[in-house]
Amino acid sequence: MFYYLLKYVVLGPLLRLFFRPVIEGTEHIPADGAAIIAGNHLSFSDHFLMPAIIKRRITFLAKAEYFTGPGVKGRLTAAFFRSAGQIPVDRSGKEAGQAAIREGLGVLSRGELLGIYPEGTRSHDGRLYKGKVGVAVMAIRGQVPVVPCAMVGTFEIQPPGKVVPRLKQVTIRFGAPLDFSRYAGLEDEKAAIRAVTDEIMYAILGLSGQEYVDEYAAKVKAAEQGERPGKFPKLRR
Repeated sequence: MFYYLLKYVVLGPLLRLFFRPVIEGTEHIPADGAAIIAGNHLSFSDHFLMPAIIKRRITFLAKAEYFTGPGVKGRLTAAFFRSAGQIPVDRSGKEAGQAAIREGLGVLSRGELLGIYPEGTRSHDGRLYKGKVGVAVMAIRGQVPVVPCAMVGTFEIQPPGKVVPRLKQVTIRFGAPLDFSRYAGLEDEKAAIRAVTDEIMYAILGLSGQEYVDEYAAKVKAAEQGERPGKFPKLRR
């Protein structure tokens, strides 16, 4: 109930008014049945803009930090994400990844839409980074289509560190569903899930027009901040 109150009465109308989103390709989103919406992640605003313009309810796997923040702000943020039906995901370690996959498959088993950002974190510089393979495992094991999505302009309205977003128009694009039924039974094969993940990221890249970095975002960000040594990645367009 709270989800639809936010979507249609409180937050949705305000987002449409302030950001006047240009929406392309919503005909690619299945009218019913399970599917994964896989998008790039440029801004905190992405969490609200995409659900606001999709007719169907969508559940995102949200990072656990949104549910564990300190103080009044932390409690309010946690209450908001829980009320909006978002699922907390611990992003540390292999077992945490398996837990996220189980949660995601649970959403899909109910015939719902699952939203996921394959990069695993927000882009810190506006580029598109290598996708993590959890999305591929869920697509293959759940036998569901993947709809690529590109948020365009959200990095400019709210880059990392900016609390209040700028009021500028953004574009949200959806691509044709990707069918991975040919990989049935191969969700434990590293080569297969890497191939599926790369195909998804390539589709997102075609929609977003971003510069692509064939490295994980978290690793590049850590290297740039001097947290651990490592080579900078090669860039592709």
